[in-house]
Amino acid sequence: MPQTDIVQRTFNFGVAVIDLCRAIEKQSDVSRTLARQLLRSGTSVGANVEEAQAAQSTADFINKMNIALKEARETHYWLRLLTASRIIAGEQNQAVCQEADEIKRIIATIIVNTKRSAK
Repeated sequence: MPQTDIVQRTFNFGVAVIDLCRAIEKQSDVSRTLARQLLRSGTSVGANVEEAQAAQSTADFINKMNIALKEARETHYWLRLLTASRIIAGEQNQAVCQEADEIKRIIATIIVNTKRSAK
């Protein structure tokens, strides 16, 4: 997958997370607290992928993509937690959760391939 695709995909993912958080914000204090955690990590994925595009070296690129991967993993966790705790319905969250999982896999592949080609 070309890196520009992951840039757009993580941007779109951030928008989906924002939309989901807007819906959660209307619920209880616990829901709002969890929505803020989701919002931070979910929008950070794309921000770090975007930063990686302007990396000063291969090592810098890998570092920024590793941060994006960590944020994607955290986002996937919050999404699963919100579903398991019945704050959001599984159907409401399923597409966003699946996208988080796919983004994790794509970013991990980009990191592995970049490390391999840097040798």
